[in-house]
Amino acid sequence: MIRNYKGKSLGQLPPHVFAIADKAYRDMQVLKQSQSIIVSGESGAGKTESTKHLLKFLCHNWGEESGILEQKILDANPVLEAFGNAKTTRNNNSSRFGKFIEVHFDKDFKVCGGHISHYLLEKSRVCSPDGDERNYHIFYMLMAGAPEKLRQSLGLTKPDDFNYLKSGCSRYFTKPSSEKKLSLSQKSEDHNKQGPLKDILLDDVEDFSELDQALTRLGLTDSERLQIYATVAAVLHLGNVAFEDNPDDSRGGCRMIPSKDRSLLTASKLLEIDPSELKQALVSRVMQSSRGGMKGTVIMVPLKVYEANNARDALAKAIYSNLFDYIVNKINRSIPFQASSYYIGVLDIAGFEFFTVNSFEQFCINYCNEKLQQFFNERILKYEQELYKKEGLGVPEITYVDNQGCIDLIEAKTNGIFTLLDEESKLPKPSYTHFTGEVHKAWPNEYRIGLPRSSKLKAHRSIRDDEGFLVRHFAGAVCYQTKYFIEKNNDALHASLESIIKESRNKLIETLFSTSMAQKGKLNFVSVGSKFKTQLGELMEKLKSNGTNFIRCIKPNNKMVDHQFDGSLSLMQLKCSGMISVLELMEYGYPSRTSFADLHSMYKDYLPKELKQLNPKTFCEAMLHSLKLQEKDFKFGITKVFFRPGKFAEFDRIMKSDPENLKSVVAAIKKWLIKSRWIKSQFCVLTIIKMKNKIAYRRKALIIMQKTVRGYLVRRKYGPRITILRNIRTLDSSLKKLEEIASQLKQKASVVNEIDGLKSKMASTMEKIKLDDKMDRKAVESMYAELVAQVNQQMASLQKKLQEEKIAEEQERLRKIREEMERQKKLKEEEERKLRDEEEHRKMKVEMEARRKAEELERKKQEAADRLLAEELHKQQEKLEQDERKYQEQLEQERQDRELALRLAQETNGQVEESPPLIRKSDASRKDVNAKNKYDLSKWKYSELRDTINTSCDIELLEACRHEFHRRLKVYHAWKAKNRKRTVTTYEDERAPRSVLESAARSAQRTAQQKVAVLDNNGQRYFRIPFQRNNNCVDQGKRGWWYAHFDGQYVARQMELHPDKGAILLVAGKDDMQMCELSLEETGLTRKRGAEILESEFNREWEKYGGKPYVRPADRNNH
Repeated sequence: MIRNYKGKSLGQLPPHVFAIADKAYRDMQVLKQSQSIIVSGESGAGKTESTKHLLKFLCHNWGEESGILEQKILDANPVLEAFGNAKTTRNNNSSRFGKFIEVHFDKDFKVCGGHISHYLLEKSRVCSPDGDERNYHIFYMLMAGAPEKLRQSLGLTKPDDFNYLKSGCSRYFTKPSSEKKLSLSQKSEDHNKQGPLKDILLDDVEDFSELDQALTRLGLTDSERLQIYATVAAVLHLGNVAFEDNPDDSRGGCRMIPSKDRSLLTASKLLEIDPSELKQALVSRVMQSSRGGMKGTVIMVPLKVYEANNARDALAKAIYSNLFDYIVNKINRSIPFQASSYYIGVLDIAGFEFFTVNSFEQFCINYCNEKLQQFFNERILKYEQELYKKEGLGVPEITYVDNQGCIDLIEAKTNGIFTLLDEESKLPKPSYTHFTGEVHKAWPNEYRIGLPRSSKLKAHRSIRDDEGFLVRHFAGAVCYQTKYFIEKNNDALHASLESIIKESRNKLIETLFSTSMAQKGKLNFVSVGSKFKTQLGELMEKLKSNGTNFIRCIKPNNKMVDHQFDGSLSLMQLKCSGMISVLELMEYGYPSRTSFADLHSMYKDYLPKELKQLNPKTFCEAMLHSLKLQEKDFKFGITKVFFRPGKFAEFDRIMKSDPENLKSVVAAIKKWLIKSRWIKSQFCVLTIIKMKNKIAYRRKALIIMQKTVRGYLVRRKYGPRITILRNIRTLDSSLKKLEEIASQLKQKASVVNEIDGLKSKMASTMEKIKLDDKMDRKAVESMYAELVAQVNQQMASLQKKLQEEKIAEEQERLRKIREEMERQKKLKEEEERKLRDEEEHRKMKVEMEARRKAEELERKKQEAADRLLAEELHKQQEKLEQDERKYQEQLEQERQDRELALRLAQETNGQVEESPPLIRKSDASRKDVNAKNKYDLSKWKYSELRDTINTSCDIELLEACRHEFHRRLKVYHAWKAKNRKRTVTTYEDERAPRSVLESAARSAQRTAQQKVAVLDNNGQRYFRIPFQRNNNCVDQGKRGWWYAHFDGQYVARQMELHPDKGAILLVAGKDDMQMCELSLEETGLTRKRGAEILESEFNREWEKYGGKPYVRPADRNNH
């Protein structure tokens, strides 16, 4: 198949990556310009495999005969895949880094060398692969495919024994033949239970042998390969080192768990560093103060457990990342390189990624894809349409989405996300919540960025505003959680660890860290984000200087199976990659083009001498029009001729056909030339005839033009005077209005004289305009303007005088009315005051006497009633206890009967029907008591209860509705608590502090004697108690305040003041589901010392946080 596509134009054979590789090579030859092939698509779409085929095509067709150079370039693939690829949920062989592979060519366009550049290795995968994903392939290859002796020397057993592997998928990729080679000690528990992973391209057992052979062919010696494997194993053993709090350290430091000493010793042995020094560097770090001598004082600072874990992981990631850089450098050195004239670069970088949890890695990958999408838009859509417009083809303009706004959001120098992240990292105490807040603050009205709660995914809506942000990329919105952004942006080792690792006796480790420098301070560090932005900028400049070819990889389904096509998934990928706009451009566009001069030089040798002498443009027109190609298949520009897809290949085939066919082509070209010249002659004759007719038509039109001009001159001279005279006559209506206003004034004699003067002036002005021919237009207009100004001035003066007279009259009338009303008001108030004082004095005496008698009588009745009630309650209690014993006996009998029935059913294969539950007599009696209540509200709807509470004036009905409403709330919350998952323990849905709920539970057992003491149902009481909402040990020191306003027995207003978020204000009738449903007696607040507060204290806090004044339900109809 490689030979079939060599030298063939696009469209001659079915689409294939070989066709793009051949086109890039031919463009390099013709244009004398280096080329780039950008392979893009989602994870698992086939980018890496397409890159392999491209390299194979280029090396096979134009490589050396011996194949040494070709073999070394191709050997780089299995090595890079082993150390840089991993299994993800969407791709079994996902590239977790980007690479730009350059295949260099000499002046004869033969392969003469190669070079590999890599970008953004996913370091976090080394320490924490997700649940269904694996770490990098090399870890599993070593355990599954390495010889037993090598595994024993490296201390490798199975994935379950290493923390960096068992947190993810611990199964191997194997085939049936290689599965038999694995011993039981090499397999993880999941591998034994579920079996191996299957993929036709992956086999951890066989791939290790292929990797080892590829490294050998690339020039690595046995000792160098062994050092690489030992370094990989050291990373795994380092991950098993664990820490715990040190009880002997008063500064809160940690120590290594004694059982992990073996892992530390193994890692130290493989890295060839001192175990004690490594141990000390992992649990502490050295700081040097700026005072205390010439170089300052050295201080040993102990690390906390989480800080030691971070230091361990940072060391593991640094070792693996530097090892990957070393391997890529070794590959580049092993490839022979001669003088390079041009190159073809293949870019394979991670595609657009979006998961439920997206972190810094996804942010960088998607930023890279934004830049590539912008480059794609510029090369394919923008530049192409600019060329069509420049050449005058008249192709309809195709619109596309410009993602420059999203790129500015990420990389802007002043307020870009990368800039804000670097600034946050330089702070003394960087915080991801502060960084997230600064991002939202820097882009308040930007559509491209939003809050997590605006995400379409329900899982993201629970993320707080200061814990993440949502970016709307070209392919869709992605919600990023910023918790680990700062740590991942600064992966540098602290000075102690870096100095220890540099002291290693291992030559490979010494090489890995020879170029790294210790961080001099927060203000001088180079972040991962800024480094990646710089690398990406250099890559984009390189791509812009080359010719460009694109390959869009489409993932057919999400199940990673063959022969299954998901149309909606494929369509979504095409839309997200901008292919809709490209297809629209292809529908109207002309992708193949060449200049007239190039086409003339390409085919002039095939034609006779008389045709060679034609100028290039005429030559091209003659050829294309004479070959019977449809006019829609090609189009002529100013300097180039453009072809529809595949039509240039058809034209090329005709021109290079056999001599007999070429003769007919030459005859057709000559015929077209004669025909076109004859048509041009006819067109010239017709043009002369049209010119003669046009001259005659202009002569006739001259007289009409003269008449029109004369009329215009007369109208221009006398038209303004006529217009002014008409306007002056219209001023008569204004004079009549002036006379009407003057008639209403008290002193109108002088005003009438002024109006008469205006009339006479108008008459004289009109006479002067008619008779004086020497007046110009400006003088006439000035006289008219003066008249209008005098009329308007007189009108304003008269209206002002009339208004002043009316105002004076009205003010006098109002003054007299006010004086009379004040006098009457004072008399009436004096009489009412006297009557009110007398009535209040009399009522106070009556009320005092009545209150005295009522209190004396009530005291005597209460004492007698209390004695009778106590005796009755004692009898009822004894009866209830007797009924309860009978009820328990019946339950036990029912249980025994059911067990017996179940045994019989099992023996006879029958079924057991559940009998209705027994009802306590106490429960039945309680229902009877409820039935005797005055109001039966059990069947009322919630809306009816709430409307009655808000509108009713009947006190008894109002209280009954409130009792029924809160009873239902208690039942609902009890049901909700009962059906909550037992494993879930949360306090976010509590309506009151736990102390109140616990008091309510205890009060449920109180005696009937205590129920007699009922609080005043009409009283207003206010309480305040502290509470702790979160059960997290980190926040145990923080507490808030719970405020409650009881209107009678139930809460009317409730307020929660939290230490870490805004106040929560709840009002009965609106927020009942979130409020405390317990009565005042059940809460036990009246028995808490210092819980009750004054009304003024509650209202002060309530109004401070925006609460509105309280209106009792009975008074709401009046408001």
